Amino acid sequence: MIVVFGSINLDLVARTERLPRPGETISGLSFAMLPGGKGANQAIAARRAGAEVAMAGAAGADMFAAPALAGLIAAGVDVAWVRESAMPTGVALIHVDASGRNAITVVAGANAEALGANVPDAALGPETTVALQLEVPVEAVREFAARARRRGARVVLNAAPAQALPPALLAAVDVLIVNAIEATAIATALGLPRTPQAFAAAMCRHHGCAVVVTLGRRGVACAAEGALITAPAPAVDVVDTTGAGDAFVGALVAALDRRAEWPRAIAEGVAAGSLACTVAGAQPGLPNAAAIRRLADVVETTLTSRRLD
Repeated sequence: MIVVFGSINLDLVARTERLPRPGETISGLSFAMLPGGKGANQAIAARRAGAEVAMAGAAGADMFAAPALAGLIAAGVDVAWVRESAMPTGVALIHVDASGRNAITVVAGANAEALGANVPDAALGPETTVALQLEVPVEAVREFAARARRRGARVVLNAAPAQALPPALLAAVDVLIVNAIEATAIATALGLPRTPQAFAAAMCRHHGCAVVVTLGRRGVACAAEGALITAPAPAVDVVDTTGAGDAFVGALVAALDRRAEWPRAIAEGVAAGSLACTVAGAQPGLPNAAAIRRLADVVETTLTSRRLD
């Protein structure tokens, strides 16, 4: 089982020919309100990839709460551990241009009051994988990660958006997933190499966790179990990159939860992230298990693996 502790948002999405410059007002092509939040997105991604998933977090008592939770409920994610907050439901303001690039502003709202304490100890054992991100307070993430680790759960941290990571949080992490920007920020703070493969290898050696660096169109670099694995991204018709990282994380976590080997888990993550780029919207673009596994069969043939030095 997977327990996701993280953010629940309503995404307010404007599609434009290009992204606005500072101080500029431009005309949009369309507008939509879509359920989102990195936590919710990853929970749905893991569920669509075939895993049993429960969501923990917070939403408001306002008009945005029901649409923000709708995607989780429709996907079959257990939302019993989502608490109601007096704060407004979190929102993300998203611009998406004609080439699929995006610019996002997140307003935390109720996410600032998310508590992992809603999840009982009984749900955090060796058969549980915990997935965390940083759109809820980092201290709450640290506390939940430490408790989950003590109970024997596998702890996966997608350290996004980039921010300083408490040493106690890193000590509780079994798998660290970051993009290139986040990897550079962590590398700078810890005095580690900044290039993706070198960072993954050094972080894995020095901190004892598996490390995955996503590189967009350039694929993925992963250091795990004494090996450095790289995978190129397959060519797809990009419509919208919003949610691609969450699709990757959800599918990867789902694969690890069913005890897949690392090369297969990476292949399924890359497949899910790539497929997510072909559909507009974060949650609507999250692919199902059959589609992920078909493309992952292809991606797996392109992997390279070598022993870490």
